[in-house]
Amino acid sequence: MESLLRVNNRVLVLAPHTDDGELGCGAALSKLHRQGFEVHYTAFCTCDESLPDGFPNGTLARELEAAAKKLSIDRQNVYIKDFEVRRLNYYRQDVLDIMVELNREIQPDLVFCPTQYDLHQDHLTVAQEAARAFKTRTILCYEVPWNNIDFKSNFLIEVTEEDIQRKIEALACYVSQKQRPYMNEEFIRSLARARGVTIGTRYAEAFTLLRGIYR
Repeated sequence: MESLLRVNNRVLVLAPHTDDGELGCGAALSKLHRQGFEVHYTAFCTCDESLPDGFPNGTLARELEAAAKKLSIDRQNVYIKDFEVRRLNYYRQDVLDIMVELNREIQPDLVFCPTQYDLHQDHLTVAQEAARAFKTRTILCYEVPWNNIDFKSNFLIEVTEEDIQRKIEALACYVSQKQRPYMNEEFIRSLARARGVTIGTRYAEAFTLLRGIYR
């Protein structure tokens, strides 16, 4: 993987919502950081409209910053936009323009984004525009089973217990989302374990290879 991807040593995560990147590829980000990659993270919605009662606006943005720290992502590499949740498709050109600028500035070797079969309208918008903006980059689409009816797991990344633990610790920063069933440690471990079995290792995260670039 390193020999295929290393040019600028940079990875970019595209998260429609503040916790999607950690859920979809948190363990892989931990591994890539250990291997010396510089990780950048962009969230398009702070999801203030979806916060449970008792949590003030800005909670999820602060939780993302704490989660990124757990994954050793520099704060200066975390970019938080404030589009309205479930309305990204109304701002498709703005989303694309942001991605084009990120591609120009960061020049990532690898881009993580949702799959184009994701049922959530925000996820789908980010996936579709990522394919346009980053067509000259390697693109891996991450798995979120609660939104995926179809998912092609044709690229798997082996991860370690350390990577899984760091993913769990990062997700634990989202106190406002702890009621979500997919935030459960048992679920996170079981999915990684199931994916690991398919490639003969203990843990793995699964992705769809949308675009592969060898330089």
